[in-house]
Amino acid sequence: MLVTAAVVAGIAGGICLPVLLGLSSGAWFGNGPRRGIGLVLLLTAAVLLVLGSVAVQYATWRRTRYRIGPDRVDLHSGLLFVKRRSLARERIRSVDLTANPLLRVLGLVKVRIGTGESSGSGESSLVLDPVGRAEGERLRAELLDRPVDVPDAVTEGALAVLDPSWIRYAPTSFVAPALGVAAAGAVMQVSDFFGFQGDVIEWTGDRFHDTSIAVMVGTLVLAALVVGAIGALGLWVEMWWGYRLDREPGGVLRVRRGLFTTRSISVEERRLRGVELVEPLGVRPFGAARVDAVATGIADGEEGDHADLQVLLPPAPRAVADSVVGLVLREPRTPMDAPLTPHPRAARTRRLRWALSWAAAPAAVLVALGLWLTPVLLYVAAGYAAVAFPVAVLFALDAYRSLGHALSGGYLVMRSGTVARRTVALQRGGIIGWTITQSVFQRRSGLVTLTATTAAGAGGYAVPDASGPAALTLASDAVPGLLAPFLEPPSPGPGAGEESPR
Repeated sequence: MLVTAAVVAGIAGGICLPVLLGLSSGAWFGNGPRRGIGLVLLLTAAVLLVLGSVAVQYATWRRTRYRIGPDRVDLHSGLLFVKRRSLARERIRSVDLTANPLLRVLGLVKVRIGTGESSGSGESSLVLDPVGRAEGERLRAELLDRPVDVPDAVTEGALAVLDPSWIRYAPTSFVAPALGVAAAGAVMQVSDFFGFQGDVIEWTGDRFHDTSIAVMVGTLVLAALVVGAIGALGLWVEMWWGYRLDREPGGVLRVRRGLFTTRSISVEERRLRGVELVEPLGVRPFGAARVDAVATGIADGEEGDHADLQVLLPPAPRAVADSVVGLVLREPRTPMDAPLTPHPRAARTRRLRWALSWAAAPAAVLVALGLWLTPVLLYVAAGYAAVAFPVAVLFALDAYRSLGHALSGGYLVMRSGTVARRTVALQRGGIIGWTITQSVFQRRSGLVTLTATTAAGAGGYAVPDASGPAALTLASDAVPGLLAPFLEPPSPGPGAGEESPR
C-alpha cells in the first residue's frame, strides 16, 4: 500500500505543480477568496486520487494469491477480470529479483519467475510485485533447488567480485558519445519548449565569436564527449555497483549488482552451453573483455528492465575474463586459449571490398552533388575520402584478423567481428544442427558460412567465410555423425589421392 501511495503521490505532485504556479500568480482564480477555493479543490483532488489508488490496490491485493506446489506454481489475480495462471515447475528456468530504491527502503522485492521462452504477451513468466525480501529469497531457493551432480573439485562461492578500477572502461564504450549527443539534444529540446532556444544558440555563438568554425565544432564535440563520459560513469556505477558472481550449491550461477536498483539474476549450470567473450572496439585496446553466458532459457530483452540477463562479467581485464571463463566452464584451461585456424585470403578480399564500397558510396554522392550544385562539395568529398578510405581498410583488415575457429576439447570455438569482436566457446554436445549458406559471391571465392544451431543463447553461432572443405570437416569433427548423411566423397580424378568430403 505504501508503494502505491508514494508512486501516485509523486504523479499527483507532478500534475499539481503547474496548477500551483498558476494559483500563485493569480492568473486563473485571481487573488481573492476564489484563489483559496481553487487551492482547496486542487489539494482535495490530489488526496482523493491517492486514496482511490490505494483502495484499488488494496482490493487487488486481497484478490491476489500464489501457491508453490510440488509440480506447479499458481498465481490468481484480478479485480474485474480474474486471471488464473500456472507454470510447471520443471519448465522454470529463472527466478530473478529486482528492487528499485522505494522497494529497498520498504524491504520488498519484485520476483519474476520465468521459463525463458520469448513471448510478447508475457505468458512465459509469473511476476510477484512485490513481496518481502525474505520471501523472495525463499521462493528463489525453493524453485531453483534441483538435484545436480557437481564434482567435488568445483569451486563454490565467489567467482568474481567488483574491482572499482574497472570503472575506467566505462568512458571508452559507445555509450559515452551517445549520451553526449543525447544531452545536447535534450538541451535544445528543453530550451525550445520554454521558448529560449534562440537565446541558447546566440549565447553559444558569442562564446566563439573570435574563433574559427573548426575550433568551435571541435570544442563543442569535446564538451559533448566529456558530458557523455560523465554520464557513462554514472550509468556504470548504477548498473554494476556491488557486482558479485557466485556459484551456489546445486550448480547455480548467481549475479548480483546495482546501486539504486538491485538485481539478482540466476543461471542454472545444467542449461549452460558455453560462454561468449565480447571485446568491444572501445575497450579492446586496453586489454579488456566482457563475459556473457550462452544458456537456454534466457529471453534477453523481454522487457526494458529485464535486459542484460546473459552478462556474467562486465568489461574487465582480459586475465580476469579468462579466469572467469575457466571457473564458469569448470575447465583448468579456458578454451579461448586454443590456437585458432585462420580463414582463407578470399575472406580478407571480401571484407576489403565491403569496406571500400561503404566508404565510396558517400564520396560518390558528394561528388555528384558538387558537380551539380557547388564545387565546395568536391573539396568536402576529397577530405572525406582521405579519411574514410584508410579507416575502412584498417577496419577490414582487423575484421579479417578476428576470423578464426578451432576445436578445443569439448568445445567449438568461433571468433569474428571488429566493432565488437566475439569469441564463442560452444559445447559440442549443445549443437543440434548445422546451417551452411553460400552466396553468389562466396561461391565464386570457394567460401561458405557455417552456423552451429543450438537451443541456447542467440540460437545459432556462425563461422563466416570459411573454405568449403574446412567448414565441412569442422562440422563433421565437432559433432560426429550429425552431418554424415549429407556428405558424399568427391569422385577422385586420375592419380588423385584422398580428398575431404563435399
